Amino acid sequence: MFTAKEYKQAESLEQAYELNQKRSSRILGGMLWLKMSRASYGTVIDLSGLGLDTIEEDEEAFRIGCMATLRDLELHEGLNAWTRGAVRESVCHIVGVQFRNLATVGGSIFGRFGFSDVLTMFLALDSYVELYKGGIRTLEEFAASPRDKDILVRLIVRKTPVRCHYLSMRNTKTDFPVLACAVASGAEGYRAVIGARPGRAMLVRDSQGILMDGVNEKTAEAFGSWLRAQVPVGSNMRAGAEYRGRLVEVLSRRALLAMEGEG
Repeated sequence: MFTAKEYKQAESLEQAYELNQKRSSRILGGMLWLKMSRASYGTVIDLSGLGLDTIEEDEEAFRIGCMATLRDLELHEGLNAWTRGAVRESVCHIVGVQFRNLATVGGSIFGRFGFSDVLTMFLALDSYVELYKGGIRTLEEFAASPRDKDILVRLIVRKTPVRCHYLSMRNTKTDFPVLACAVASGAEGYRAVIGARPGRAMLVRDSQGILMDGVNEKTAEAFGSWLRAQVPVGSNMRAGAEYRGRLVEVLSRRALLAMEGEG
């Protein structure tokens, strides 16, 4: 369990930002991973009083507050209708309902965890992060950047026309994914995101035009083989690199065919 000298419930984002500039400070999310550490902090900062726990939807975008939970994502009718259930599928296998009631979107995205289903899913969409000082950046750019002391205020998902599908492979139910895969198709073509490599999720566009004439068994298999060569994978306690490489092919092919089958 971590320890802290001082707990502070922020009264504003400006106050939270100023407090967080100290090296010994830490922003609190759901604390589900933090509580498993043995770290010691000077000040821990709670954002729960700032009204950042909502998912707002309008004609242009979904705006997901950093303190919204994974359970909120799972149950949000608009978000799941827009993605045809892909968002629900990406979070419903994460541990259990009690865990998802606590884990926050901000913690999941800001952490850039190598095992993150959440980062994998939203990288496949037209997604952006709103940072308190850094402004709005693409999620793709943010995911590749190093951690800093800024505050992630909300995740923005624009309603750019898209079809998508999400799959993951787990050794046991509720465990971390061995590999996660999101595929999407829009005006800019096809793209795939591979997570739990076990590094940070990686976005790959169909730069070779393998799927430009549509998805069928042959093109989906060809794309999966090509994708495997583009995505570095490694080994850990859950799977070896060779197995993960094979899963890149299999899950991307299955996801593409399932997405096309949904029409």
